[in-house]
Amino acid sequence: MACLRQGLRLARDHGLTGLGQLIEAGFVYTDDSVWEPLALPAPADPAPDTAADAVAELLTAITRRQREHRQRTADRLTAVLDTGLLPAELTELALYHRAKAYKDLSQNDAARTGMQQVAGADGRLAPKARRGLANLARLAGDFPTALAAVPTLGWKGRHHRVLGDIRWSQADTGLAIAAFEAGRAEAEQHGAAGERAMMQVRLALAVSFADPVRAGDELALAHQLLEGLDQRSNTLLAQVVALIKDAGTPGVTDRAQSLHGELEAAGLPFLHRFMQLALAFHHAVRGEEPPSTGCAR
Repeated sequence: MACLRQGLRLARDHGLTGLGQLIEAGFVYTDDSVWEPLALPAPADPAPDTAADAVAELLTAITRRQREHRQRTADRLTAVLDTGLLPAELTELALYHRAKAYKDLSQNDAARTGMQQVAGADGRLAPKARRGLANLARLAGDFPTALAAVPTLGWKGRHHRVLGDIRWSQADTGLAIAAFEAGRAEAEQHGAAGERAMMQVRLALAVSFADPVRAGDELALAHQLLEGLDQRSNTLLAQVVALIKDAGTPGVTDRAQSLHGELEAAGLPFLHRFMQLALAFHHAVRGEEPPSTGCAR
């Protein structure tokens, strides 16, 4: 990380044109969703006018999405793409992460267009873009298309994660748990700390409705694995899992109200459906009719 920060700063401040090593470092940095802050000093001129400026702004925008509203991320990535200064490979990286931001914002048509661009280019991010398209098919209710994509994804496309999300959405808890456990094991084999934490949060989610005791154990491990990472959406999803685990107990509604504010501030409306489900489950456990209006939407 120190070398990446120093290389970006030197390339930006001195207008360097030999960016080959920085391009590779950028892909390595974004590969596993650890998101150590780059913390580059602000440039003298905020508008990029060299390729080095554009690369620095690209990587800064990607990492700062963990602390900024996702719409701000999409806007920053659009601005850097519009400069036309990014090397071709990193243009693909910008398109992919903008599409991810659109998905998080529930702007699924825009997300699909971006993922199709990246998948169609058949570059190094194509497996991730195909994963994104499978996820968007699942969100649209097109489970046959989503399932058909899984065997084509492999490790680079995080096939176990995609399969687990599909099976969980279909309420097939046993198969979802098996997929998430397999994904966690595969992440451990590859030394991918970010993916391992994501799988652990999803595993806790999969068991939370049926087995709150096990969910507590899985959630404790999830928090342990998230420690030192900067994964805002997964940290917030872990809080939703805690609501499900504690369904029926006092304070769940108040905690959900507070969490709603955090989701709004982060620009992560896709997580609202998880919280709606958590609140519906809470009221069902208590034998109550859910209120006609609430904090989730």
